[in-house]
Order: sequence, then C-alpha cells, then structure tokens
Amino acid sequence: MSFDEEWSAARAAAGSNVAMRLNQAPASAPGGGAPDLALNQDQIGAIGSEAYALHTRLQTDGKHAATATTEAAGALTREGFASGAALLKANTVWEGQVKTLVAACATISNGLNYSLSSHAKDEQQLHADFTASAIDTYLK
Repeated sequence: MSFDEEWSAARAAAGSNVAMRLNQAPASAPGGGAPDLALNQDQIGAIGSEAYALHTRLQTDGKHAATATTEAAGALTREGFASGAALLKANTVWEGQVKTLVAACATISNGLNYSLSSHAKDEQQLHADFTASAIDTYLK
C-alpha cells in the first residue's frame, strides 16, 4: 500500500468516527458546596515575616565571601592561573543569583503583606455593604 492510499484510508476512518463529547464537572449539591477559599492571617503573616527575615539575612550573608573570593581570583590571575578568571566569573554569577533570590523574597513578603491588607479592606467593604442593604434584614 502506498502512502497516499494509506493516508486516504486513515482520513476516511477518522471522518467516519466523529462524535462530540462534552467534559463537565461532577454535579454538586445546591449552593455550590463548602467554601474553598480561606485566608488564615496568622499563617500568611508568619510566611511574610519569614520571607522578610530571609531577605534581610541574604543581603549580608549572601555577600560574606565576596571580598575573599575577589582577592583570591586576583591572586590566581596574577600568578598566571586560568582558574582566577573562572573563580571571578563564579563569584559574579553567585552575586547575580543572590540578588535574584533577595528580590524574590522581597516580592513574596510584599505580596503577602498586600494580600493581608487588601483582604481586610475587602472584608470591611463587604460588611459595610451588607449591613447597609436590605439583605441584612433577611439574614438576621
């Protein structure tokens, strides 16, 4: 059988077996089920605090060997060792990685702090909206 014949047969077989299948989520109880979003402010605050503490420590601890490494790389280079340039390059890459990690920790800390304050403001606004509306009389 040639390629064209085989291709025609495959197309014909695929065309004759066309059907529609819809994917769907399983039916749930009326009302949408149990709530799935919870914000535990103590846990979020603790994670944000740890991210900030890591950010602060990395700014100093991530650079503690920079001076010694630069001096060692310079000494090796002056003595004609190719490893001096490699050590300097490794130090440069390390410093870049530390800066990236410090920025990530800051982003996490700031994002969690923003989430906490934003959630609190949203909750206050929703409470004010519900207590000011007629729905409040039916919920009591």
